[in-house]
Amino acid sequence: MIRLGIPSKGRLMGQTFDWFSERGINLVRSESDREYAGHIEGIKNVQLIFLSATEIPRELSAGRLHFGVTGNDVIQEKLVRSNQQVELISELGFGFADLIIAVPYFWVDVETLDDLDAVSAQFREKHGYRLRIATKYHRLLREFLMKAGVADYQIVDSQGATEGAVNNGLAESIADITSTGNTLKANHLKILSDGLILKSQATLFKSLMAEFSQEENQVANLLVKKLSTRD
Repeated sequence: MIRLGIPSKGRLMGQTFDWFSERGINLVRSESDREYAGHIEGIKNVQLIFLSATEIPRELSAGRLHFGVTGNDVIQEKLVRSNQQVELISELGFGFADLIIAVPYFWVDVETLDDLDAVSAQFREKHGYRLRIATKYHRLLREFLMKAGVADYQIVDSQGATEGAVNNGLAESIADITSTGNTLKANHLKILSDGLILKSQATLFKSLMAEFSQEENQVANLLVKKLSTRD
């Protein structure tokens, strides 16, 4: 049985259904909203598993899903050496978001990562603790700042409403995803000119860790072939 992970809620789920439908593949969710499962019309031996987008990388990595739809940002954050664990099958053309670093508007002299590095050193000397950056993207942020030579900071874990962390006194800066930038503006934040960490969108991935029987390989190849065409 091929197991395909689908985002379980909201706009991302609806857009995923539409994307598959445009390619002649109709995803059908079980009649009970409490049952997070479904199937594909006309293709046997494929089971839909509805999960949060953040859970799908874990299940792909563990081989419990054969395919899954989630954001590229989540894959790269959750999976170390992701290209050894999953294969990109198709970018879906929605769910666009940029992972960025933003600072308060009133930091008029901070426009680049070099500026942030200078402010970080001054901040620790003045306040006695490292400048705080609120984010849920710990690994991606660390790798990005290490390459940029920024070291004098601390990460504050933020699993929601990250844009408000500065106004709420929880951090001095943030690293978060944004699509329009409107929420950043509403919270008086600006993106560093070289603060783009990653561009992301909804993507279909295949697990390199899952086992495929001969029959499952045939079903998987049929599925991928159908997804390469559009009605």
